[in-house]
Amino acid sequence: MKNHFKESYRRKIARRITKEYPPKFEGFSLEKDGVIEFANWDNPLVHRVEITQSQVDFFRKFINKGDLVIDIGANIGDTTVPMGLAAGKEGITLGFDPSPYVFKILEANASLNKEKTNIIPLPFAISAKEEEFYFISSETSFSNGGISSSKESKHGKFVYPDKIKGINLGDLLSKNYGDQLDKLSFIKIDTEGYDKEILKSISELIKKWKPVLIAESFGASSDEAKMELFQVISEYGYDIFHFEDFDINAETKVIQRKEEMPKWKETINIYAIPRKHAQS
Repeated sequence: MKNHFKESYRRKIARRITKEYPPKFEGFSLEKDGVIEFANWDNPLVHRVEITQSQVDFFRKFINKGDLVIDIGANIGDTTVPMGLAAGKEGITLGFDPSPYVFKILEANASLNKEKTNIIPLPFAISAKEEEFYFISSETSFSNGGISSSKESKHGKFVYPDKIKGINLGDLLSKNYGDQLDKLSFIKIDTEGYDKEILKSISELIKKWKPVLIAESFGASSDEAKMELFQVISEYGYDIFHFEDFDINAETKVIQRKEEMPKWKETINIYAIPRKHAQS
């Protein structure tokens, strides 16, 4: 009972007072990959992350050792770390997150498991061109949020005081990883309803290299936006699947038509595979 009231008080403070919360380091013993260190965020509004073998094996369906893989909207690294384990130390895992508070925890996770991963954290939003944005959250602790060109945003009323930088992903990759682009195999996007705009901004990368794509159909998006997300990916030459979780045993189901998308009122994940390689 005492712990319940303590945590309730911590959550109340986190909603009202802006402060930084430190990383909380843990170790997870995986059947195949051994002990994996992970930095959870000691923010009372954020659920604890547990790294499991089934998560890593899910990403290994799509990622091979030595691949170049990208996590856009990486948050603290809950998917970045399993992706990094799949790509291995021989590969490159780029994790993008523009939230200044979240990014510090992502950096901490990138510094761990160096003998098994090569994770590079980058504090940028992905946009069609290089520009600056406000980062806005519904929480004073900035445990969630998104980018906006103005201080008025659907993401909330709490505005980070300094602007964050948006970069064109294609330009960054060409400049810094041009010799690795033939190994680009996987891009995951989770950006609070901005996913389809990012997909449009990296259309040339997708058309040329045909990486497996994971995106989020945001529950609060309109039916039209959900169908457009499907349409954008489909027109790149992909088959699209709904999956329940980042777990090798999760149920997956092919989505045949864009008109199916609005039936999910909640936020869901989808993955997309180039049609010539698609499998159910």
